Amino acid sequence: MWVLGLAVMIDNVDQYLIRGTSTQIEKAFGVGDFQVGILFSAFIVVNGLATMPASYLGDRWNRTRIMAVTIAAWSLVSALGGLVPVGAFGLLVVIRGALGFGQAVTDPSGSSLLADYYGIDRRGKAYSIQQCLIYVGLGLGLAIGAVFVALFPVNGWRWAFLVSIVPGLLIAVCCWRLPEPRRGTADRAHVTAAVGMEVETRHPPLFPHGFRRFSSDMWHGLVTDVRTIVAIPTMRYALVGVSAVLFVVTAVATWMPTMYERQFHLKPGAANLAFGVLVIAGGIPGTLAGGAMADRWVDRFLGARVVIPGICLIVSGSLFMVSFLPLPFGVVLGLQLLAFLAAAASVPALRAGLSDAVPAHVRGTGFGAFNVASVVFGAAAAPLVVSAIATSFGGNYRVAFALVMPVAFVGSGFLLAARRHIERDTSKIFEAVVRALAADQAERTEFDGEL
Repeated sequence: MWVLGLAVMIDNVDQYLIRGTSTQIEKAFGVGDFQVGILFSAFIVVNGLATMPASYLGDRWNRTRIMAVTIAAWSLVSALGGLVPVGAFGLLVVIRGALGFGQAVTDPSGSSLLADYYGIDRRGKAYSIQQCLIYVGLGLGLAIGAVFVALFPVNGWRWAFLVSIVPGLLIAVCCWRLPEPRRGTADRAHVTAAVGMEVETRHPPLFPHGFRRFSSDMWHGLVTDVRTIVAIPTMRYALVGVSAVLFVVTAVATWMPTMYERQFHLKPGAANLAFGVLVIAGGIPGTLAGGAMADRWVDRFLGARVVIPGICLIVSGSLFMVSFLPLPFGVVLGLQLLAFLAAAASVPALRAGLSDAVPAHVRGTGFGAFNVASVVFGAAAAPLVVSAIATSFGGNYRVAFALVMPVAFVGSGFLLAARRHIERDTSKIFEAVVRALAADQAERTEFDGEL
């Protein structure tokens, strides 16, 4: 749990270093908000394109090894961004976009691993720890960027990009050393009350019949897996809901410090630091509370793991809407702290619910589809759309946020609509596990009889 959490943490450190150094990057390359928005979106678009192939690998190959190699590679790629010469902004976009491959691999594989490490009664807590470290990474990325910009007024962004090499390589080693559980081991343990984890001892080669055959098999396999995912009613509602919510979340995470600068006249370093503290102070307690609710209330009322995020997001969106009124900065910060806390509480239950409703052999693809929907249909356009709206209102991000926030309420409605489906979908998985165990036992009995 902690190693997989650190993996997503260092990924978010790399991702949000750009936000923490964006003002200095604009000056260094002579670009504006729109170009910096492209820099954010490049990461997201590549992430969306690479997620499904990466999910296919995660469902068929050693997930811990895939994550280890990917984390080591992206740590080196992130450092290369600091060597881009001034005047080559396009090259910086390409390099930062390449980091999208990292999250495309680590998110579905890591989330799938957590579902095999922890049973249904502990998944909320496991995902809450993982998500807490995402917030820590976001805050650290902003803070590290702000610190290096303050220490090196001209080239601080270059030094900031070098930060993640050592911790990234250490986390890669830790991932390599994790045991690879057999897919569905936690589900089987839930049915049989078995103690201990089934460890996968086979490590098949990645391309046993060559890359061309692998590519063909991957295409057909992905089509089959996606059909399986789309056939699950809970996933259909969740994918639409998450897309809408992530659009708003990405917009806020990208441009909120800019709103502090423009509308409240904070200096860039102070604006980034305030937002980082806000995210950590609201995100970590909210995520832990959400994980506890997800496990404690899973059997107390119908569809708890989609109802909890739906209600939390309605509360969060309402608080954010009030915070966009012309209020003093202290009041705005307090309202947004509560809004972040409520939004963060929604995440563990949602991810645990997804792992409950999707069969073990396609959980990587399930989390991949979750990621693609949120990235392509939700987050990819958010930085550009919000910056365009703000520009049309004279750079006023307060107005831009107020106009896009209602999209979150639409997403909440879809999550609440999944309430009656998630129980049936989860039951189908455990019924399949019971049937498989019964068939296996019958086969063993027949074999013993023959002996």
